[in-house]
Amino acid sequence: MKILAVAGSNSETSINKLLVSYASSLIENAEVEIVDMNDFEMPIYKHQREAESGVPQQAHDFAAKIDGADLLLISLSEHNGTYSTAFKNVFDWTSRIKDRAVWNQVPMLLMATAPGGRGGLGVLEAAEKRFPLHGGNIVDTFTLPFFNDNFDKEAKKISNEEKNSELKEKIQKISAIESILEK
Repeated sequence: MKILAVAGSNSETSINKLLVSYASSLIENAEVEIVDMNDFEMPIYKHQREAESGVPQQAHDFAAKIDGADLLLISLSEHNGTYSTAFKNVFDWTSRIKDRAVWNQVPMLLMATAPGGRGGLGVLEAAEKRFPLHGGNIVDTFTLPFFNDNFDKEAKKISNEEKNSELKEKIQKISAIESILEK
């Protein structure tokens, strides 16, 4: 099984990258690629720019990574209640590829974490509404509130046993769905 793990942040110290990396480590016998949003940095989307230059190659490369995956693990950082600018720009450009549904119906576990008590719930709600309109096949969601209290950065895993068990159950659920699809 090929897993594409996406942290919707361009921060070198992204807590969402830590979460998505941990989540991907819970799936056995998988080939995992962790995406760095910095590898897909493009000019800010503008219709005139698209008309003049077309869709940048980085958007096509991102789409190819999605198409090569059996499963998407996406952990979105929340900036003022919604996506980070880095993620939104990649999303916007990828949505401009002719005859393309951004997520191409690849099953996904959608996640978020944040230092606060809502754990990125605002960005999850936005993505749950928007992604299905762009080919998003959201199988389940997970949020980790109070990241600094519930994640052990040295051990690189969730330290809150209740939240860790919840994530493991969701990983098991999404892995089972992918196994069924492979048959």
